[in-house]
Amino acid sequence: MDLLEDDTPGRNEPEYSVSEISGAIKRMIEGEFSRVRIKAECGRVMVARSGHVYLDLKDDRAVLSSVIWKGQAAKLAVQPEEGMEVIATGKLTTFPGQSRYQMVIEDIRPAGVGALMAMLEKRKALLQSEGLFAPERKRPLPYLPEVIGVVTSPQGAVIRDILHRLRDRFPRKVLIWPVAVQGDQCAPQVTAAIEGFNALTSGGALPRPDLIIVARGGGSIEDLWGFNEENVARAAAASEIPLISAVGHETDTTLIDYVSDRRAPTPTAAAEMAVPVRMDLIHTVDSHDTRMTRALSAQVQRRRERLRDLARALPRLDEITARATQQLDTVAARLPAALTRATQAKNIQLERAAAPLRATLLTTKIETARSRLTRSGEMLGQALTLRTERDRARLTQTAQGLRPAQLARDLTAAHEKLDRSTTALANAATRQTTKWRDTLARLARMRETLGYKETLARGYAVVWGAEGVITSQKAAKSTPPREIEFKDGKLALTGAKPKPSTKPAAKTTEQSSLFDD
Repeated sequence: MDLLEDDTPGRNEPEYSVSEISGAIKRMIEGEFSRVRIKAECGRVMVARSGHVYLDLKDDRAVLSSVIWKGQAAKLAVQPEEGMEVIATGKLTTFPGQSRYQMVIEDIRPAGVGALMAMLEKRKALLQSEGLFAPERKRPLPYLPEVIGVVTSPQGAVIRDILHRLRDRFPRKVLIWPVAVQGDQCAPQVTAAIEGFNALTSGGALPRPDLIIVARGGGSIEDLWGFNEENVARAAAASEIPLISAVGHETDTTLIDYVSDRRAPTPTAAAEMAVPVRMDLIHTVDSHDTRMTRALSAQVQRRRERLRDLARALPRLDEITARATQQLDTVAARLPAALTRATQAKNIQLERAAAPLRATLLTTKIETARSRLTRSGEMLGQALTLRTERDRARLTQTAQGLRPAQLARDLTAAHEKLDRSTTALANAATRQTTKWRDTLARLARMRETLGYKETLARGYAVVWGAEGVITSQKAAKSTPPREIEFKDGKLALTGAKPKPSTKPAAKTTEQSSLFDD
């Protein structure tokens, strides 16, 4: 409704909606305070998940809510902390959702050196309370590192001083990790360099340093502030590689100096700490070699003199063995004659013992042979007499003529004798056949016991090829298997037909050869 049409008596104030009055206030504040600088103390500081930083700027009477957007917060050289005195630059605006005004900060810096030192002391106390400054956690530097990693700017004079000093003292391999040594990117790049050197693996394409030097020339506290950041100090403390801090000149002190394993007053001094002087080492080695040679010579001389002194108290070797040698010579001279006499005595005893034995044995043998010859002669005479009588009787019968009855009896006796001979021959053949059959059966059992059939019964198999049994891997490669023989039969491979077994034929041949013998 228009204000002129308001029929309420005595009321002429303009009427706004909440959004209208909030927009009017927003335009008025942003127009009046488009860009301001405020010196104040940081109160509550909160970093949201979105990356925005919400903080309060306060003095002893008022509080101003402020916000630093995510993109601007990442560019700040110094991150705000509670209790820090700062100078914030930005613009005032309103937040209608909560009916409050706030400051959008575009840049924030500590308000003088005093504020930076106060923040530095606060960080120092925090890290010290965590034990990062403790001497027992600092690692010793390698005596002669093979590879040295240097974190610094590649364009400054620092890297030239370090390389020149290393070349003069003891040349070593140097890996340079270029970083910004001041400004907004200093702290994140130095942190990434320390962590990157530690992430390298030994024996890789890029060698892992044995020592790290973080170096920068001198400057103001603002220029060196990147080395006071908490993330840089924690990365240096967590480094597994020994680290030398060489930031600034001798009077400059940063947080990385406290957490590093060794602090160098200058980058040149860091190079001197990293390696010894080569000529001094050579001189030291030569000196030690000379001293060792002298010590060994003196020790050998003392041992030789001691041995010589002890040898004087010992008897001579020829004196010790002279008596035993003389006894040995005497015994050796007597030994041949003694052996000869002993041999002769034994021969005489042997002859005496063998003489009676030989006479008795010879007599016994002669008597036995004579008796045997006499009996043989008598038996031979009797046999000849009987044979003569039988032949004479047979001749007489033949001369008188053959009689039929006697002839029949002779034939019958001859037939009976022939039958007995035939029966005896048949029995002998049967016994021989039975003996051969038993022998064949025994050989067959032995063949089956020693053959591979019994082995197949125990779970093994035989691989057959075109040329016979395959017994090696080389033969299997040259002649592919055709079948596998198990206990209960053969299994053809890749469609090959089983090869007929020749075992029965071999058995028949073996039996024939046995009977033929």
